[in-house]
Amino acid sequence: MRNASLIVVATLCGTVGIVRVDASDALKAIVASYLEIHAQLAEDKADAIEGPARAIAGQAGGLGKAGEPIAKAATALAEAADLKAAREAFGTLSDAVVAAGNAEGWKDVGPVKLAYCPMAQRSWLQKDEQGIRNPYYGSQMLTCGEFKPLR
Repeated sequence: MRNASLIVVATLCGTVGIVRVDASDALKAIVASYLEIHAQLAEDKADAIEGPARAIAGQAGGLGKAGEPIAKAATALAEAADLKAAREAFGTLSDAVVAAGNAEGWKDVGPVKLAYCPMAQRSWLQKDEQGIRNPYYGSQMLTCGEFKPLR
C-alpha cells in the first residue's frame, strides 16, 4: 500500500495540528532489506544476500510502476554468481532505490545516509550511525567515500 507524502494542517477551536503521512510501507521495507545487503557486501560476503534481494523484488511491487527498476535490479542481485557480480548488481539496485527515495522524499525510512565512492563512481545508502563502509570494495577500501545529502 502506498501512502501519499502529504502534510495536513487543521484548525479546530483555535488550535493547529500537523499530521505527517510518512513514506510508503514498501519503501521502508525495501530500505531495511537493502541495508542488510549493504552490511554483507561491506564485509566481503555475498552468501546471505539472496534472501533480502528477493524480498526487495517482492516489496517493490508496493511502489507500482516506480518499483519496476528496483525489482529488476534486486532480481539480478539475487542471481549474482559471485561477490564481484553482486557488487555490480548492488550498484544498479542502489541507483533505483535512491531514485525511489528521492521521488518519495525520504520521510520516515529510518536513519540512513547517502554515500558516494569516487573510485567506483557509485552511490549507496547506509545506516546513519556508521562511518563510511564501502560495499563496492569492502575490506580493500572500506572507508573510501564520502557522505552526500539526501534530497
